[in-house]
Amino acid sequence: MKRPTAPPGALKVDVLVAGGGNAAMCAAITAARNGASVLVVEKAPKAWRGGNTRHTRNMRVAHDEGNGILTGPYPFEEFWDDLQRVTKGNTNEELATLTLERSKELWDFLWAQGVRFQPSLGGTLSLGRTNAFFLGGGRSMLNALYRTAEDLGIDIRYDTELIDIDVEDGFFTGATIRDGDGTHRVEARGFVAASGGFEADLDWLADAWGPPAKNFLVRGTPYNTGSVLRLLIDKGFDQIGDPQQCHCVAIDGRAPKFDGGIVTRLDCVPFGIVLNAEGERFYDEGEDFWPKRYAIWGRLVAAQPDQVGHVLIDSKSINLFMPSVYPPERADTLEELCQKIGIDPTKVAETVATFNAACRGSHFDHTVHDDCHTEGLTPPKTHWARPIDTPPFYAYSLRPGITFTYLGIRVDREGHMLFADGAVSPNMFAAGEIMAGNILGEGYLAGIGMTIGSVFGRIAGQGVSTYVRN
Repeated sequence: MKRPTAPPGALKVDVLVAGGGNAAMCAAITAARNGASVLVVEKAPKAWRGGNTRHTRNMRVAHDEGNGILTGPYPFEEFWDDLQRVTKGNTNEELATLTLERSKELWDFLWAQGVRFQPSLGGTLSLGRTNAFFLGGGRSMLNALYRTAEDLGIDIRYDTELIDIDVEDGFFTGATIRDGDGTHRVEARGFVAASGGFEADLDWLADAWGPPAKNFLVRGTPYNTGSVLRLLIDKGFDQIGDPQQCHCVAIDGRAPKFDGGIVTRLDCVPFGIVLNAEGERFYDEGEDFWPKRYAIWGRLVAAQPDQVGHVLIDSKSINLFMPSVYPPERADTLEELCQKIGIDPTKVAETVATFNAACRGSHFDHTVHDDCHTEGLTPPKTHWARPIDTPPFYAYSLRPGITFTYLGIRVDREGHMLFADGAVSPNMFAAGEIMAGNILGEGYLAGIGMTIGSVFGRIAGQGVSTYVRN
């Protein structure tokens, strides 16, 4: 294919990367190390750079032995079993296997880019064996990647939005970007889309979920509006995933509408009971360990009246989970507590009495699947069931907190984007949340979003730079 001549004044570069988070930077760094000149366009201002990576703490990685920070082995087979369980098999086996296998490389790769790790903190979902925690959290991890990118000469432009791309016979030939000075033409020989999902576009969410979406809180960046995803779909690329499927957790109902981040998550659900606005339980709070179930609770709360839930716990459990940013409501009686959170005390008293009478078992241990369960109760509580009977009593409100959406672009194992007719673009690649739906058909494992971003960021960066070099 003969490339068109660049118009006067156009920016010329080997590789254009749209996005500024973990996946984008892994792609950019890999491409630059492979000899390509790279331009990164980040829609957010510099202080907000990095998308949802800013709010992360860790990454799930397969490894065959502990290393002093990771407390033990987490072999591929266990990782695979965990992924199969949470997705219920709704995953592309080839791409999922590739991601998990190549996650073994991420510790060394990130270390080489300046990222450092630390032991997990107490209360962080018991992930010290399976997940590598970033020293200083996601923002520190991002800063290390950006320092490396700058040292490699990567051109990074903030407050800059990709507004159009040119595709000829399946090949990317250039793009239009917009910044404070207007619109500009970019001539590039390869393209990587790593710009996240559409969770910050509440109208798009409402198209998928209906009116309840207006009550969702967005845990991450307000800049992930899915504009690049929509552009790619309009250009004929193949969609994958259900627009309703997403990483959606139950967060503190007092969190801000946007960008509350990971600190708004509440980890108290396994230690109490969860009621809807009508004072009724609606799901098994002790179904499994919290790292494997916390991501289903956003959807559960979203299905309740007014998209609200309430966690009730008593003084036996108040110190068993990571402290919350906002203190819980506290009262010496359940009736007083119900008045504070605005639900019917008579109904709650009935629900609590029924739950307490159904509790069985005597060996409470929140670190294992203990024998504390309910009998004759629907829904049951399978583990960690203890009567709510020891004042003072505490309550948290819950709202659905959406992190990222799974609707994305279909890719192959080399990270190439696929058209709806099955054709493969030779020089257009995708990484991160914009293609995570290939692996996450539903469900979530703590830290796997970062895993997908780093693995496919590296794959896309290698692929696009190899194409350019050849």
